[in-house]
Amino acid sequence: MAWQKSSSRNSLLPWLGIALAVILLDQFTKTLILGYFQLGDSRTVTSFFNVVRVHNSGAAFSFLAGASGWQRWFFVGLGAAAAVFIVWMLRGHGGQRLFAWALSLILGGALGNVIDRLLHGYVVDFIQVHYAGRYFPSFNIADSAITVGAALLILDELLRVRRS
Repeated sequence: MAWQKSSSRNSLLPWLGIALAVILLDQFTKTLILGYFQLGDSRTVTSFFNVVRVHNSGAAFSFLAGASGWQRWFFVGLGAAAAVFIVWMLRGHGGQRLFAWALSLILGGALGNVIDRLLHGYVVDFIQVHYAGRYFPSFNIADSAITVGAALLILDELLRVRRS
């Protein structure tokens, strides 16, 4: 019995390591942006990509950004609850590589944004993509990890359905 718990813990560590790598990369890039850009600054990198400094007190696409401040703690709580659930899922499904990769990326992204909310009261976004005068909402490494993780979850489910 004791070896099963150790084995479960060992299979969890690589996935937590991936989540930690996402958090560290996310926080490092946000620290650079906070250090070198003022709020609202924008630098053109290519004809379709800018580096900007934007503060998002809401969720995806600035959902609830105009609320009176309660949303900060709501999103912190939601992120913490999601993290607990994801770790629980990883403990039981760490052997399913694609599924675990997806969960690890989502975990790292969610916690990266929770850290921002706790430290600053908002999420630091800095990647801006645009084309023909249309601008996609700014985002960050954590958001990218969550998006890739969600895509991997969909792919995992499609592959699972195809196998059965």
